[in-house]
Amino acid sequence: MTEDRSLPRRRRFRWRPGRPGGKRGRWPIRSAGINFALGYGVLFLISATLFLSFIWWSSTNLLNQHVRAFIETDAQELQKRWTYGGAPALGDAITDRLEQNIDDDALYLLTDRHGRRLAGNLPGWPVAIKRMDHFYELTIRRYTFTTPAEFKAYNLPHGFRLIVGHDIRGRTLLSTVITRTVIWCAVMIALLAVGGALVVRDLFRRMVGSIARTASAVASGDLNHRITLTGSETDLVAETVNTMLDRINRLMEGVRQVSNAIAHDLRTPITRARNQLEEALFSATSPDELRTAVDRAIGDLDHITGIFEALLRIAQIEAGSRRSAFTMVDLNQLLTNMAELYEASAEDAGLRLHLDTRPLPPLHGDERMLQQALANLLDNAIKFSPPDSTLTLKAHPVPSIAPSGHPAPENGPAGVEISVRDQGPGMNDADILRAHERFFRAESARNTPGSGLGLSLVQAVTSLHHGRLTLTQAHPGLKVTLFLPLTQEAEQASRSVSLTEGSS
Repeated sequence: MTEDRSLPRRRRFRWRPGRPGGKRGRWPIRSAGINFALGYGVLFLISATLFLSFIWWSSTNLLNQHVRAFIETDAQELQKRWTYGGAPALGDAITDRLEQNIDDDALYLLTDRHGRRLAGNLPGWPVAIKRMDHFYELTIRRYTFTTPAEFKAYNLPHGFRLIVGHDIRGRTLLSTVITRTVIWCAVMIALLAVGGALVVRDLFRRMVGSIARTASAVASGDLNHRITLTGSETDLVAETVNTMLDRINRLMEGVRQVSNAIAHDLRTPITRARNQLEEALFSATSPDELRTAVDRAIGDLDHITGIFEALLRIAQIEAGSRRSAFTMVDLNQLLTNMAELYEASAEDAGLRLHLDTRPLPPLHGDERMLQQALANLLDNAIKFSPPDSTLTLKAHPVPSIAPSGHPAPENGPAGVEISVRDQGPGMNDADILRAHERFFRAESARNTPGSGLGLSLVQAVTSLHHGRLTLTQAHPGLKVTLFLPLTQEAEQASRSVSLTEGSS
C-alpha cells in the first residue's frame, strides 16, 4: 500500500503560555504611573472593605448578642417563678408578660409532661427544636404573616418544658439597613479609590514628566534647564537631579575653558616654533644658525609636551588610578628632604627658606605625588617672591574635635596641615577663587614663565588623598595650605609609633 501524498498534512498547533515574544500571558499595563495608581487603589479598596466588613460583623453580632441576652435574662426570671409557685405561677407570669408586651415581639410556650400547652402565644412545640439550652433561629407564622424568630428551650422539673423566644423582625430590618449602608459605602469608597488612583497617577505623571522634559532639554544641549520644585516629597529627587545637572554644567564649562586655554596657550609656542624654523629655512647662512633655530623650536615643543604631560598626570590623579600606589609615608623625612632640595634654589634667588615642623604621624598616601605637589608650591613661592624675603614651609598635626566642640587629643590627630607661605604680591579674592582652575593665571603672573597648571596638579593630588586645598592672603604674600586627613591605617600606625616611643 502506497501513501497518498496529494493531500497536505494537517499542522498541529500548540499554544505555550508565557512564550517569549508572544502576546498571551503578558501583563498588559506597562505604565509605571498606572501600575502605581492601580496598586494604591487596590490597597485602599481592600483596606476599606476589611473596615466595612468589620463594622457590619460587629453591628450584626451586637444585635444578635442583645437578643440572646434578653432571652437568657427573661428565662432566668421565669425559672425563678417556677421555683416559687410551680406551673401556675409560671403560667401567670407568662400571661402578664404577654399582656405588657407592647411591641408584641415576645414568644413563650409552657408545656406539661404530655406536651400540652399550658401558657404562651405559640400554638405548639416547634419540630426543629430538639435540644435544650441551644439557640434556634426559625421562621414562624404569626397571625397572617411569617417572621424570623430566635428561640431557646429549657427543661423544668416533673417533665415540664419552657420555650422563650423573641421576634427578630427589627433585628433583621436593622441588619438589612446596615448591610445596604455598608454596600453603598463600599461603592462610594470604590469611587474614591478610583479617583484617588487617578490623582496619584496624575501626580506621578507630573513628576516623571518634569524629569523627562529636563532630561530631553539636557539631551538637546540646554544644560541650564532644571526640574521645578513643587514643595512635595518629590523635591528630594528633583534636588538630587538638579545638583547632578549643576555638576555636569560645571564640568562642561571646565572642559570648554580648558579647551580654550589649550588652544590659546599652545598657539603661541607652536607659531613661534614654526616661524623660527621657517626663518631658518630661508635665511640661515650657516649650519650654526640653522642649529640654533632648531634648538629654539625644540625648546618650544618641549614646553608643549610638558603641558600635555601635566594634563595627563592631572587626569590620571583625578581618575584615582594612582591610589593603588599608596603606602605609609614618613612626612617628617619628606618635608626635610624637600627643604634641603629647595634651599639651594632659594639661595640662588636671594631668598631664605625656613622649615617649621612638629613631629608628624605617618600618612597613607602616594609619596611621589606629595613630593610633586610640594615642589609645585615651592616653585611658585620662589618664582613670585621678591629678593631678600623669607619662604616658610610649615607642618603640624591637627587634633580631633570632640562632639562638645573642643579638641580631643586622646582620640589622636584628625590629619596633617602643611602650608607654604611667601612674601610676594599675592592674589586678590577673585583670583583665589579661580586659582585651582587649569591654565588660570593671575594678572600679576602674566609675564612670568609657566602654564597655569601647578595649582591644578596640587588640587588633584589633594583630592586624591581626600584632603583640602586652601589659599589665603598673608599680607604680604600668599599662604597655601594642604590639609591631609589620616586614614584608619595611618591612625593605627601613628598610635603604634607613639606606644613604642612611650615604652622606650
